[in-house]
Amino acid sequence: MNVRISMLDRSRTRRYQTDAAALTQTVTRAQHAESAGYHRFWVSEHHGVPGVASGRPALMAQAVAATTNTIRVGSGGVMLPNHRPLVVAEEFAVLTALHGERFDLGVGRSLGFTKPVREALGTTQAEPADFLRDITRLRDYLTGRAAITMRPSLPGTIPVFVLGTGSGLKFAAELGLPVVVGGPLIAADPAPFEEYRATFRPSAECPEPYLVVSAEIFVADTGSEARELALPEAWAMAQSRLTGAFPPLAPTTTIPAPLAAREAEYVDQALKFVIAGTEDTVQDRLQELITRTGADEIMSTASTFDTQALYASDSRLVEVVKSL
Repeated sequence: MNVRISMLDRSRTRRYQTDAAALTQTVTRAQHAESAGYHRFWVSEHHGVPGVASGRPALMAQAVAATTNTIRVGSGGVMLPNHRPLVVAEEFAVLTALHGERFDLGVGRSLGFTKPVREALGTTQAEPADFLRDITRLRDYLTGRAAITMRPSLPGTIPVFVLGTGSGLKFAAELGLPVVVGGPLIAADPAPFEEYRATFRPSAECPEPYLVVSAEIFVADTGSEARELALPEAWAMAQSRLTGAFPPLAPTTTIPAPLAAREAEYVDQALKFVIAGTEDTVQDRLQELITRTGADEIMSTASTFDTQALYASDSRLVEVVKSL
């Protein structure tokens, strides 16, 4: 299998650490990812979330690009309901002018997690038709097909990726764009991916369908050690469902054992879509995932409290993918 391996880092905050430390960790992790051989490194957009330090993907992409040399850098993603397409295009054009043609522009249509955040952003709804319109406008600016000429001008173009939901897969096929999917969608029937390929309309930017599948992936010496790496994020997800607040990542020593029944249920649900284990286990899980979805690329979204253990897992994952 000729499959690429990439990474998304959400600038997760950690207990006992500042938000600034989370941003610095993202940049450091990107350097590790480049050394390990990852194809691309993406950052995300979240607003008003206590457990996530960055809400500005373009600024984080700038910081990452300034301290790396060859790895592709991008957004996973810019949420178009929160931005004017022209401004997004200009931001990534500036990045390209300063750091070269190694940027990707992943776009989504998620709103803020809470009503106050949505009101602060001025985006209280995001209809699929509006998302399609904004992707089209963004692409026109990037390719020089818009009524105005964006500045700075681009020597080529910036690849646009659609963060896939049901409508996202449909729009990506219609516009001839690569798509990124994850979570419950990749555990379900492969029919949506087959339909994406069957209905894909080739474009100048993307002549063939291209599917990126994302998942939290951890590699360790034993299955229990890998599960322990996955536990802080699963615990945070469980707490968000129980309390309504998404907390910073906590060390596993502070997570109660045994868990209360409801906590255990939510943690198990969060771990359901995680790929964690030894090299052999992860290799088998990834082979099954690629066979079922037809993925062209795997994107790890893993995060945990222990950054050194995270970097070690990241490096081991590259070797696993090379062996597929």
